[in-house]
Amino acid sequence: MRKINTVCRAIQTAKRKNGEVAMKISIKSENGTAVAMLSGSIDIHTVRSAMSEIDNYVSTVQPHKLIVDLTNAIFADSSVVGLIIGRYKLMKEHEGKLEVRNPNTSLRQAFRISGIERIVKIV
Repeated sequence: MRKINTVCRAIQTAKRKNGEVAMKISIKSENGTAVAMLSGSIDIHTVRSAMSEIDNYVSTVQPHKLIVDLTNAIFADSSVVGLIIGRYKLMKEHEGKLEVRNPNTSLRQAFRISGIERIVKIV
């Protein structure tokens, strides 16, 4: 029987200055793959929280693969490009891989223009 190691982190939120919850992030890991699920609005005001949370998780758990799932992101601006590039570098330092799932059409275009799609798997 194969043993499955699962590590979960509670949902973290990023709030705007007015106290409004703008983004939620939950991260879980199974069999060496961590999945960071981002939901809500990911923008210049909330992206730093996501970066910090993902970085802490990767440094602690050290997964072989990180998946950033944008399925439930209702808004995402170009600051996500910086998030992806930084996590790519982090995973490369840990000899791991990065994958991005379900970015919206605008982000797909930004990933294409910036060249991210040449170094990161986008599905």
